[in-house]
Amino acid sequence: MAFVEAEAPRVSCRRHGAVVARVPWARHDSRFTKDFEDQCAWMAVHVSKTTLAELARVAWRTVGRIIGSVVQARSAEFDRLNGLRKIGIDEVSFRRGQRYLTVVVDHETARVVWVQEGRDEATLERFFDQLGPARAAALRFVTADGAEWIKNVLARRCPKATVCLDPFHVVSWATDALDQVRRAVWNEARRSGQTSLARDLKGARYALWKNPEDLTRRQTAKLADIARINRPLYRAYLLKEQLREVFRLPFRAAVVLLDHWLAWARRSRLPAFVRLARSIRDHRATIVTTLRFGLSNARIEAVNTRIRLLTRIAFGFHSATPLIGMVLLALGGLCPPLPGRS
Repeated sequence: MAFVEAEAPRVSCRRHGAVVARVPWARHDSRFTKDFEDQCAWMAVHVSKTTLAELARVAWRTVGRIIGSVVQARSAEFDRLNGLRKIGIDEVSFRRGQRYLTVVVDHETARVVWVQEGRDEATLERFFDQLGPARAAALRFVTADGAEWIKNVLARRCPKATVCLDPFHVVSWATDALDQVRRAVWNEARRSGQTSLARDLKGARYALWKNPEDLTRRQTAKLADIARINRPLYRAYLLKEQLREVFRLPFRAAVVLLDHWLAWARRSRLPAFVRLARSIRDHRATIVTTLRFGLSNARIEAVNTRIRLLTRIAFGFHSATPLIGMVLLALGGLCPPLPGRS
């Protein structure tokens, strides 16, 4: 370990009063050199926080402060919110107890441009406050998952932007409805004493959830058994699969199939899918927009997966602040290069 000693005189600033003069090799109010902080920030993205603290010989909390210092300095170099045209908005859980981050991703660069703790209208309003009316008016496309708190803010702050409903979330609604049907059939089988049928249905969950192209031979056989012994459950499975097919077809064919699907779901006599049909009918306009432009939240879902990985690499976070810094370092383009490397 090396220590740097230098005379840093105190100066009088009209705005901040008496402060220590700026030095070229360290950031303001830091006990470390810029190179040391940049190296720690780079390592924070690639190794666990415990490993970094051991290698750098600094305390756990110091690592968090260094991350915050580097993110603040790097953020001042450029404005991440400039030039946004296509964005995706989603939330990701980072701790037990309903702790969430709201994440905004630029579709064109695949970078996180904004992240804050919370998942409500007030949280998303803070993003648009920072964006400003002029840049909000320049947004052309926004992808989201259909949550009301996102929908309401978008209607107020960027009403001219085209909102696309994420296909993954629409299909996940159908998967949830399918699971409701499976549980209802399973409970009915148990109540009527059909223990063998109940056991088979419990074991069929993954065969029903998975895409047909990913099924194993055993799961394919399980689906064939369901088609033979329980028509309502198999009908629910076909409804889920047909809705998934909507998002794989060319635009005009997809819209036709979507309308056929709505009619089929409404008369399916499956309460979960009747309710789902009403919900999808309410979102039909944004789903058609999604089909027309082919945008989805796939990119932001990948970002969310990496955020969960960052949480595990750092062995968890006691608060959102250091995690937000890590997200901006690793996924927001703020990670500095290793000092001394070209």
